[in-house]
Amino acid sequence: MPQAWAGLTDIPAEPRPDTDYSPSRLMYRLNRMWLTPVVRLFVRVGLPVLLIVALAGGYLSDTDRRASLIALAVSARLAIENRPEFRVDSVVVQSRSPEVAQGVEQLLDIQFPVSSFQLDLAALRDTAEALDAVRSASLQVRSGVLQVVIEERLPAMIWRNQSGLDLIDANGNRVARLASRAARPDLPLIAGDGAPAAIAEAQLLWDTLRPLRDRLRGLVRVGERRWDVVLDRGQRILLPARDAQGALERVLALNAAQDLLARDVQVIDLRIPSRPTLRLSTDSMDELTRIRRNSSGG
Repeated sequence: MPQAWAGLTDIPAEPRPDTDYSPSRLMYRLNRMWLTPVVRLFVRVGLPVLLIVALAGGYLSDTDRRASLIALAVSARLAIENRPEFRVDSVVVQSRSPEVAQGVEQLLDIQFPVSSFQLDLAALRDTAEALDAVRSASLQVRSGVLQVVIEERLPAMIWRNQSGLDLIDANGNRVARLASRAARPDLPLIAGDGAPAAIAEAQLLWDTLRPLRDRLRGLVRVGERRWDVVLDRGQRILLPARDAQGALERVLALNAAQDLLARDVQVIDLRIPSRPTLRLSTDSMDELTRIRRNSSGG
């Protein structure tokens, strides 16, 4: 051995510590699990929630405790609902006609005073709109008063049916019962099954019949597919199921040129547009038969 290295062999070795500071296998795995976001979320949130649920479930498992909590909650709710600022003392119905306003108020049938929390405004609105004359209703509570604003259906025609006379609006919805035709002479009269469903066409025909308005008695729906025009003196115009307005305009043009409806014509049948037919009255038919007979005999 060289002399330079001779002294190094005499240096004593450093003693090794008795404690091993490296992590154990268990600690290593726990540290790795803690680095997982799901595990951290469960420990921080899920575990406390489970603990609270378990404690609450154990506390509420007793029947007397549950009843006591329910009674306390009901008492608190009633104390809030019965406060003066939430009390409703009256109802005000705003409508075009007093009859409709009175009918809506009677239909609502609310016993005052009542808490605003006990008023189901949606159900009350449906109740008000169940009245035939009501198109829509809006409800709100202001300063202890239930305010109901009514939009009424406007009568557009009178429908004669098996049960009597009904006012109907422009959409064919029933508005109210009419006592007599004389009560609303300003409104057109329609009759027949299915007439309200075809009210739009009836309105067009009524407007077209403006030159005969003084003689016009009404429109009759036949077979829920076509219209008859009823005039005074028992005259009728039988319109086709299609293009009734066009057929009616041709009759009016012929009447303006030849004064057709002033003659002794009972029925003008236009149900077959390509073959219009005129039907005379009984007296006119008898006179026509007599003239033909005399002409053939002479």
